[in-house]
Amino acid sequence: MLLFLLDAVADSPAPNELAQRAGVTRATVTGLLDGLEREALIERRADSQDRRALRIRLTRKGKRAAKQVFDPHGRWIASLYGNLSAAERGQLAALLGKIAGNLTARRTEP
Repeated sequence: MLLFLLDAVADSPAPNELAQRAGVTRATVTGLLDGLEREALIERRADSQDRRALRIRLTRKGKRAAKQVFDPHGRWIASLYGNLSAAERGQLAALLGKIAGNLTARRTEP
């Protein structure tokens, strides 16, 4: 999951941003990042604006690993929707958009 998030963002997010995007605790992300760092898939760097903060980015090895995982996965996901018509794909996208809106609304509730 973290490889996907890191591969999808243009900048180097902070661990708390990754936790928020993944919907998990900062402690969970820290443990996952430790493992990815041991495997040399990510690197932690000091934030250029705030040296107390960290930024996370994929290494070259991490980018290759992400590509090896996500390319076949993307093809598999695309194959699941391959027999849907354009209208059906539009309807599915609209319904999933509604569900995503519900999730966003729940996150902002007190």
